[in-house]
Amino acid sequence: MAWTYILECGDGSYYVGSTRDLDLRMTQHYAGLGSAYTRRRMPVTLVWAHEWTDIDDAYAFEKKVQGWGRAKREALIAGEFDRLSALSKKRNWSRGHSD
Repeated sequence: MAWTYILECGDGSYYVGSTRDLDLRMTQHYAGLGSAYTRRRMPVTLVWAHEWTDIDDAYAFEKKVQGWGRAKREALIAGEFDRLSALSKKRNWSRGHSD
């Protein structure tokens, strides 16, 4: 099994990661041993996680979510899946227009 997860950092930012062992990885993050990003933004709180059967899927989704804006990440965390599509469309629309 594998996991994609989101941590909320002490400064309010989000960290997105993936792992084969969520319990071990959270122990590392909570001890300040997880990543340089989270180490500088302690404390951290696990706010979302999804289990995958394959680490490649977990890693691919991690990379996808890392490209998302804050609003879209917060919709995922809240389980508001219907908002994800609308947030994507809004962001894509604004890229191609000057108004």
